[in-house]
Amino acid sequence: MQAITRKLGHQSFKHSSFKSLHPLSDDHYYGYVNPRFASNIATGGTGPLVRKGTGGRSSVSGIVATVFGATGFLGRYLVQQLAKMGSQVLVPFRGSEDSPRHLKLMGDLGQIVPMKYDPRDENSVKAVMAKANVVINLIGREYETRNYSFEEVNHHMAEQLAMIAKEHGGIMRFIQVSCLGASPASSSRMLRAKAAGEEAVTRELPEATIMRPAVMIGTEDRILNPWAFFAKKYGFLPLIGGGSTKIQPVFVADVAAAIVSSLKDNGTSMGKVYELGGPDVYTMHELAELMFDMIREWPRYVNVPFPIAKAISSPREFLLNKVPAPMPVPTIFNLDAIQALATDNIVSKDALTFKDLELAPHKVKGYPIEFLIQYRKGGPNYGSTVSERVSPESYP
Repeated sequence: MQAITRKLGHQSFKHSSFKSLHPLSDDHYYGYVNPRFASNIATGGTGPLVRKGTGGRSSVSGIVATVFGATGFLGRYLVQQLAKMGSQVLVPFRGSEDSPRHLKLMGDLGQIVPMKYDPRDENSVKAVMAKANVVINLIGREYETRNYSFEEVNHHMAEQLAMIAKEHGGIMRFIQVSCLGASPASSSRMLRAKAAGEEAVTRELPEATIMRPAVMIGTEDRILNPWAFFAKKYGFLPLIGGGSTKIQPVFVADVAAAIVSSLKDNGTSMGKVYELGGPDVYTMHELAELMFDMIREWPRYVNVPFPIAKAISSPREFLLNKVPAPMPVPTIFNLDAIQALATDNIVSKDALTFKDLELAPHKVKGYPIEFLIQYRKGGPNYGSTVSERVSPESYP
Protein backbone atom coordinates (compact mmCIF):
# COMPACT_ATOMS: atom_id res chain seq x y z
CA MET A 1 0.00 0.00 0.00
CA GLN A 2 2.82 2.45 0.86
CA ALA A 3 4.55 1.67 -2.42
CA ILE A 4 1.33 2.38 -4.36
CA THR A 5 0.83 5.65 -2.45
CA ARG A 6 4.37 6.78 -3.21
CA LYS A 7 3.94 5.88 -6.87
CA LEU A 8 0.69 7.84 -7.15
CA GLY A 9 2.28 10.79 -5.38
CA HIS A 10 5.17 10.88 -7.82
CA GLN A 11 2.79 10.68 -10.78
CA SER A 12 0.55 13.50 -9.51
CA PHE A 13 3.55 15.76 -8.87
CA LYS A 14 5.02 14.92 -12.26
CA HIS A 15 1.85 15.94 -14.10
CA SER A 16 0.98 18.95 -11.93
CA SER A 17 0.95 22.44 -13.44
CA PHE A 18 3.21 23.91 -10.74
CA LYS A 19 5.76 26.38 -12.07
CA SER A 20 8.55 28.12 -10.20
CA LEU A 21 8.12 31.82 -9.57
CA HIS A 22 11.68 32.37 -10.77
CA PRO A 23 11.74 32.14 -14.59
CA LEU A 24 13.84 29.34 -16.06
CA SER A 25 13.92 30.86 -19.52
CA ASP A 26 13.32 34.47 -20.48
CA ASP A 27 11.88 33.47 -23.86
CA HIS A 28 9.33 31.13 -22.28
CA TYR A 29 8.16 33.30 -19.42
CA TYR A 30 8.65 36.86 -20.60
CA GLY A 31 5.33 38.12 -21.87
CA TYR A 32 6.04 40.15 -25.00
CA VAL A 33 5.59 39.31 -28.67
CA ASN A 34 6.08 42.59 -30.52
CA PRO A 35 8.51 44.61 -28.42
CA ARG A 36 8.41 48.41 -28.34
CA PHE A 37 5.56 48.88 -30.82
CA ALA A 38 2.83 50.11 -28.51
CA SER A 39 1.86 50.19 -24.88
CA ASN A 40 -0.03 47.11 -23.69
CA ILE A 41 -1.17 48.50 -20.34
CA ALA A 42 -4.83 47.69 -19.73
CA THR A 43 -7.32 50.53 -19.26
CA GLY A 44 -9.57 48.81 -16.74
CA GLY A 45 -7.49 49.18 -13.58
CA THR A 46 -6.95 46.28 -11.22
CA GLY A 47 -10.37 46.23 -9.60
CA PRO A 48 -11.68 43.23 -11.61
CA LEU A 49 -8.58 41.21 -10.60
CA VAL A 50 -9.84 40.60 -7.06
CA ARG A 51 -10.62 36.89 -6.94
CA LYS A 52 -11.47 35.64 -3.48
CA GLY A 53 -11.36 36.36 0.22
CA THR A 54 -12.58 39.14 2.45
CA GLY A 55 -9.81 41.54 1.55
CA GLY A 56 -7.43 40.70 4.37
CA ARG A 57 -3.92 39.29 4.58
CA SER A 58 -4.96 35.77 3.55
CA SER A 59 -7.11 36.87 0.61
CA VAL A 60 -6.09 36.84 -3.04
CA SER A 61 -6.30 40.38 -4.38
CA GLY A 62 -5.12 39.45 -7.87
CA ILE A 63 -2.30 41.98 -7.69
CA VAL A 64 1.22 40.68 -8.31
CA ALA A 65 3.35 43.78 -7.83
CA THR A 66 7.04 44.21 -8.49
CA VAL A 67 8.12 47.05 -6.22
CA PHE A 68 11.49 48.46 -7.23
CA GLY A 69 13.09 50.25 -4.29
CA ALA A 70 10.99 48.28 -1.77
CA THR A 71 13.86 48.12 0.75
CA GLY A 72 13.90 51.91 1.12
CA PHE A 73 11.99 54.32 3.35
CA LEU A 74 8.66 54.42 1.51
CA GLY A 75 9.02 50.82 0.32
CA ARG A 76 8.44 49.14 3.68
CA TYR A 77 5.15 51.00 4.18
CA LEU A 78 3.96 50.26 0.65
CA VAL A 79 4.82 46.56 0.88
CA GLN A 80 2.95 46.32 4.19
CA GLN A 81 -0.20 47.90 2.75
CA LEU A 82 -0.10 45.77 -0.39
CA ALA A 83 0.47 42.57 1.59
CA LYS A 84 -2.28 43.16 4.12
CA MET A 85 -4.88 43.13 1.30
CA GLY A 86 -3.66 39.78 -0.05
CA SER A 87 -1.33 40.93 -2.83
CA GLN A 88 1.81 39.11 -3.84
CA VAL A 89 4.83 41.42 -3.74
CA LEU A 90 8.04 40.74 -5.64
CA VAL A 91 10.91 42.57 -3.95
CA PRO A 92 13.97 43.14 -6.16
CA PHE A 93 17.10 43.84 -4.12
CA ARG A 94 20.74 44.28 -5.05
CA GLY A 95 22.55 44.14 -1.70
CA SER A 96 22.82 41.61 1.08
CA GLU A 97 20.29 38.83 1.58
CA ASP A 98 19.37 40.62 4.82
CA SER A 99 18.19 43.74 2.97
CA PRO A 100 14.59 42.52 2.38
CA ARG A 101 14.40 40.33 5.50
CA HIS A 102 12.17 42.76 7.43
CA LEU A 103 9.63 42.73 4.59
CA LYS A 104 8.95 38.97 4.57
CA LEU A 105 6.93 39.16 7.78
CA MET A 106 4.49 41.69 6.35
CA GLY A 107 2.53 39.25 4.19
CA ASP A 108 1.11 35.76 4.32
CA LEU A 109 3.37 32.77 3.72
CA GLY A 110 4.99 33.02 0.30
CA GLN A 111 3.43 36.36 -0.58
CA ILE A 112 6.60 38.45 -0.14
CA VAL A 113 9.20 37.16 -2.59
CA PRO A 114 12.71 38.68 -2.45
CA MET A 115 14.53 38.44 -5.79
CA LYS A 116 18.15 39.45 -6.25
CA TYR A 117 18.78 41.54 -9.36
CA ASP A 118 21.17 43.96 -11.00
CA PRO A 119 19.51 47.25 -12.04
CA ARG A 120 22.08 47.68 -14.80
CA ASP A 121 21.30 44.28 -16.35
CA GLU A 122 18.22 44.38 -18.56
CA ASN A 123 17.71 40.61 -18.44
CA SER A 124 17.84 40.71 -14.65
CA VAL A 125 15.15 43.40 -14.58
CA LYS A 126 13.00 41.39 -16.99
CA ALA A 127 13.28 38.34 -14.75
CA VAL A 128 11.94 40.11 -11.64
CA MET A 129 9.15 41.69 -13.67
CA ALA A 130 8.15 38.55 -15.59
CA LYS A 131 5.34 37.35 -13.31
CA ALA A 132 4.00 40.79 -12.35
CA ASN A 133 0.89 42.61 -13.49
CA VAL A 134 1.73 45.81 -11.57
CA VAL A 135 5.05 47.67 -11.50
CA ILE A 136 5.81 50.38 -8.94
CA ASN A 137 9.07 52.31 -9.18
CA LEU A 138 10.31 53.80 -5.91
CA ILE A 139 13.96 53.97 -6.96
CA GLY A 140 15.48 57.32 -6.08
CA ARG A 141 18.43 58.96 -4.38
CA GLU A 142 18.77 62.47 -2.95
CA TYR A 143 22.58 62.38 -3.01
CA GLU A 144 25.19 61.03 -5.41
CA THR A 145 27.73 58.30 -4.80
CA ARG A 146 30.83 57.19 -6.70
CA ASN A 147 28.80 54.45 -8.40
CA TYR A 148 25.42 56.09 -9.05
CA SER A 149 24.71 59.60 -10.33
CA PHE A 150 21.46 61.52 -10.00
CA GLU A 151 20.73 61.03 -13.68
CA GLU A 152 21.25 57.28 -13.68
CA VAL A 153 19.18 56.57 -10.57
CA ASN A 154 16.33 59.04 -11.02
CA HIS A 155 16.07 59.20 -14.81
CA HIS A 156 17.68 56.33 -16.73
CA MET A 157 16.51 53.54 -14.42
CA ALA A 158 12.92 54.82 -14.59
CA GLU A 159 13.15 54.95 -18.38
CA GLN A 160 14.47 51.39 -18.52
CA LEU A 161 11.66 50.06 -16.31
CA ALA A 162 9.04 51.80 -18.45
CA MET A 163 10.47 50.36 -21.66
CA ILE A 164 10.56 46.83 -20.26
CA ALA A 165 7.03 47.17 -18.86
CA LYS A 166 5.84 48.36 -22.26
CA GLU A 167 7.26 45.24 -23.91
CA HIS A 168 6.00 42.89 -21.21
CA GLY A 169 2.42 42.54 -22.43
CA GLY A 170 0.90 41.72 -19.05
CA ILE A 171 1.51 44.87 -17.00
CA MET A 172 -1.83 46.45 -16.12
CA ARG A 173 -0.57 49.38 -14.06
CA PHE A 174 2.71 51.29 -13.86
CA ILE A 175 3.25 53.79 -11.04
CA GLN A 176 6.24 56.13 -11.02
CA VAL A 177 7.02 57.80 -7.67
CA SER A 178 8.75 61.12 -8.25
CA CYS A 179 9.17 64.19 -6.01
CA LEU A 180 7.15 67.31 -5.37
CA GLY A 181 8.91 70.16 -7.14
CA ALA A 182 10.32 68.03 -9.96
CA SER A 183 10.91 70.40 -12.87
CA PRO A 184 13.37 70.81 -15.74
CA ALA A 185 13.91 74.39 -14.50
CA SER A 186 14.74 73.45 -10.89
CA SER A 187 18.06 74.52 -9.40
CA SER A 188 18.39 70.99 -7.95
CA ARG A 189 19.98 68.32 -10.15
CA MET A 190 17.97 65.63 -8.39
CA LEU A 191 14.66 67.39 -9.13
CA ARG A 192 15.69 67.95 -12.74
CA ALA A 193 16.54 64.24 -13.03
CA LYS A 194 13.18 63.32 -11.48
CA ALA A 195 11.41 65.51 -14.05
CA ALA A 196 13.35 63.82 -16.85
CA GLY A 197 12.36 60.44 -15.41
CA GLU A 198 8.68 61.43 -15.42
CA GLU A 199 8.93 62.57 -19.03
CA ALA A 200 10.64 59.33 -20.08
CA VAL A 201 8.02 57.18 -18.34
CA THR A 202 5.05 59.04 -19.82
CA ARG A 203 6.65 58.94 -23.26
CA GLU A 204 6.85 55.15 -23.12
CA LEU A 205 3.64 54.62 -21.11
CA PRO A 206 1.11 57.45 -21.38
CA GLU A 207 -1.19 55.47 -19.05
CA ALA A 208 1.36 55.50 -16.20
CA THR A 209 0.42 57.17 -12.92
CA ILE A 210 2.88 59.71 -11.50
CA MET A 211 3.01 60.32 -7.75
CA ARG A 212 4.86 63.38 -6.44
CA PRO A 213 5.15 63.15 -2.65
CA ALA A 214 6.38 66.12 -0.62
CA VAL A 215 9.04 65.75 2.08
CA MET A 216 8.05 62.51 3.84
CA ILE A 217 7.91 62.24 7.63
CA GLY A 218 8.17 58.92 9.47
CA THR A 219 10.24 56.72 11.75
CA GLU A 220 13.07 56.33 9.24
CA ASP A 221 12.81 59.79 7.66
CA ARG A 222 15.75 61.85 6.42
CA ILE A 223 14.82 65.23 7.80
CA LEU A 224 13.64 65.09 11.41
CA ASN A 225 15.97 62.24 12.40
CA PRO A 226 19.14 64.08 11.27
CA TRP A 227 17.86 67.28 12.89
CA ALA A 228 17.16 65.59 16.22
CA PHE A 229 20.49 63.76 16.20
CA PHE A 230 22.40 66.96 15.42
CA ALA A 231 20.51 68.94 18.07
CA LYS A 232 21.17 66.30 20.73
CA LYS A 233 24.85 66.01 19.86
CA TYR A 234 25.75 69.68 19.42
CA GLY A 235 23.00 71.51 21.33
CA PHE A 236 21.81 73.60 18.38
CA LEU A 237 20.36 73.25 14.88
CA PRO A 238 21.67 75.09 11.80
CA LEU A 239 18.85 76.80 9.91
CA ILE A 240 19.83 77.12 6.26
CA GLY A 241 18.64 80.38 4.78
CA GLY A 242 17.06 81.35 8.09
CA GLY A 243 14.51 78.54 7.85
CA SER A 244 12.09 80.65 5.83
CA THR A 245 11.53 78.12 3.02
CA LYS A 246 8.00 76.71 2.98
CA ILE A 247 7.41 72.97 2.70
CA GLN A 248 4.35 70.71 2.99
CA PRO A 249 5.53 67.56 4.82
CA VAL A 250 3.47 64.39 4.48
CA PHE A 251 3.25 61.23 6.58
CA VAL A 252 4.94 58.39 4.71
CA ALA A 253 2.11 55.90 5.40
CA ASP A 254 -0.31 58.31 3.68
CA VAL A 255 1.83 58.23 0.53
CA ALA A 256 1.76 54.43 0.58
CA ALA A 257 -2.03 54.54 1.03
CA ALA A 258 -2.34 56.85 -1.98
CA ILE A 259 -0.42 54.42 -4.17
CA VAL A 260 -2.59 51.50 -3.07
CA SER A 261 -5.75 53.58 -3.57
CA SER A 262 -4.75 54.29 -7.17
CA LEU A 263 -4.44 50.54 -7.76
CA LYS A 264 -7.93 49.87 -6.44
CA ASP A 265 -9.76 52.23 -8.78
CA ASN A 266 -11.11 51.31 -12.21
CA GLY A 267 -8.46 53.17 -14.14
CA THR A 268 -9.46 56.71 -13.22
CA SER A 269 -5.94 57.49 -11.95
CA MET A 270 -4.17 56.23 -15.06
CA GLY A 271 -2.25 58.84 -16.99
CA LYS A 272 -2.55 61.41 -14.19
CA VAL A 273 -0.09 63.22 -11.92
CA TYR A 274 -0.81 63.52 -8.19
CA GLU A 275 0.94 65.92 -5.83
CA LEU A 276 0.89 64.45 -2.34
CA GLY A 277 1.44 67.04 0.36
CA GLY A 278 0.26 67.07 3.96
CA PRO A 279 -2.68 69.17 5.19
CA ASP A 280 -0.43 71.92 6.63
CA VAL A 281 2.30 74.15 5.24
CA TYR A 282 5.31 74.84 7.47
CA THR A 283 8.42 76.91 7.20
CA MET A 284 11.60 74.99 7.98
CA HIS A 285 11.82 76.98 11.22
CA GLU A 286 8.27 75.97 12.26
CA LEU A 287 8.98 72.31 11.54
CA ALA A 288 12.15 72.54 13.62
CA GLU A 289 10.07 73.97 16.48
CA LEU A 290 7.87 70.85 16.38
CA MET A 291 10.98 68.69 16.49
CA PHE A 292 12.44 70.51 19.51
CA ASP A 293 9.10 70.33 21.32
CA MET A 294 8.91 66.56 20.78
CA ILE A 295 12.45 65.84 21.98
CA ARG A 296 11.97 68.15 25.01
CA GLU A 297 14.96 70.36 24.26
CA TRP A 298 15.26 74.12 24.39
CA PRO A 299 15.34 75.37 20.75
CA ARG A 300 18.67 76.86 19.78
CA TYR A 301 19.41 77.84 16.20
CA VAL A 302 22.30 79.12 14.14
CA ASN A 303 21.31 80.94 10.97
CA VAL A 304 23.43 79.72 8.04
CA PRO A 305 23.03 81.86 4.89
CA PHE A 306 22.78 79.98 1.62
CA PRO A 307 26.26 80.94 0.31
CA ILE A 308 27.91 79.68 3.51
CA ALA A 309 25.83 76.47 3.52
CA LYS A 310 26.85 75.79 -0.07
CA ALA A 311 30.50 76.41 0.78
CA ILE A 312 30.31 73.92 3.67
CA SER A 313 28.65 71.29 1.43
CA SER A 314 30.84 71.74 -1.67
CA PRO A 315 33.97 69.78 -0.67
CA ARG A 316 32.13 66.45 -0.68
CA GLU A 317 30.80 67.03 -4.19
CA PHE A 318 34.22 68.18 -5.38
CA LEU A 319 36.03 65.13 -3.97
CA LEU A 320 33.31 62.59 -4.78
CA ASN A 321 34.99 61.12 -7.86
CA LYS A 322 38.52 62.23 -7.05
CA VAL A 323 39.33 60.10 -4.01
CA PRO A 324 39.53 56.28 -3.93
CA ALA A 325 37.44 55.92 -0.76
CA PRO A 326 33.66 56.38 -0.46
CA MET A 327 32.58 59.79 0.82
CA PRO A 328 30.31 60.12 3.89
CA VAL A 329 26.56 60.34 3.37
CA PRO A 330 25.44 63.99 3.55
CA THR A 331 22.66 64.81 6.02
CA ILE A 332 21.93 68.45 6.84
CA PHE A 333 24.63 69.89 4.56
CA ASN A 334 23.64 68.24 1.28
CA LEU A 335 24.57 70.60 -1.55
CA ASP A 336 21.78 69.53 -3.89
CA ALA A 337 19.15 69.72 -1.11
CA ILE A 338 20.40 73.21 -0.23
CA GLN A 339 19.93 74.19 -3.88
CA ALA A 340 16.34 72.93 -3.69
CA LEU A 341 15.68 74.92 -0.49
CA ALA A 342 16.11 78.14 -2.43
CA THR A 343 12.43 77.91 -3.46
CA ASP A 344 9.26 76.89 -1.63
CA ASN A 345 8.13 73.31 -2.15
CA ILE A 346 4.35 73.10 -1.80
CA VAL A 347 1.46 71.54 -3.71
CA SER A 348 0.32 73.44 -6.81
CA LYS A 349 -3.03 75.18 -6.71
CA ASP A 350 -4.76 73.10 -9.41
CA ALA A 351 -2.96 69.79 -8.83
CA LEU A 352 -4.63 66.45 -8.14
CA THR A 353 -4.15 65.57 -4.47
CA PHE A 354 -5.14 63.09 -1.74
CA LYS A 355 -8.70 64.40 -2.02
CA ASP A 356 -8.97 63.10 -5.58
CA LEU A 357 -7.98 59.66 -4.29
CA GLU A 358 -10.64 59.95 -1.56
CA LEU A 359 -8.04 60.07 1.22
CA ALA A 360 -7.45 62.47 4.09
CA PRO A 361 -3.77 62.70 5.12
CA HIS A 362 -2.65 62.90 8.74
CA LYS A 363 -1.56 66.15 10.30
CA VAL A 364 2.17 66.07 10.94
CA LYS A 365 1.80 67.45 14.45
CA GLY A 366 0.86 64.39 16.49
CA TYR A 367 1.35 60.71 15.80
CA PRO A 368 3.57 61.04 12.66
CA ILE A 369 6.39 62.65 14.69
CA GLU A 370 6.02 60.70 17.94
CA PHE A 371 8.99 58.55 16.93
CA LEU A 372 11.18 61.49 18.01
CA ILE A 373 10.60 60.63 21.67
CA GLN A 374 13.54 58.24 21.36
CA TYR A 375 15.81 61.30 21.37
CA ARG A 376 14.68 62.48 24.82
CA LYS A 377 17.72 62.14 27.06
CA GLY A 378 15.68 60.85 30.01
CA GLY A 379 13.81 58.23 28.01
CA PRO A 380 10.49 58.26 26.11
CA ASN A 381 8.56 59.98 28.93
CA TYR A 382 11.21 62.52 29.90
CA GLY A 383 9.74 65.95 30.60
CA SER A 384 6.12 64.97 29.90
CA THR A 385 3.10 64.91 32.14
CA VAL A 386 1.09 61.78 32.83
CA SER A 387 -1.55 62.76 30.26
CA GLU A 388 1.13 63.32 27.59
CA ARG A 389 2.88 60.01 28.04
CA VAL A 390 2.67 57.63 25.13
CA SER A 391 1.80 54.06 26.07
CA PRO A 392 2.64 51.08 23.86
CA GLU A 393 -1.08 50.49 23.37
CA SER A 394 -1.46 53.83 21.60
CA TYR A 395 0.57 52.68 18.61
CA PRO A 396 -1.42 51.08 15.77
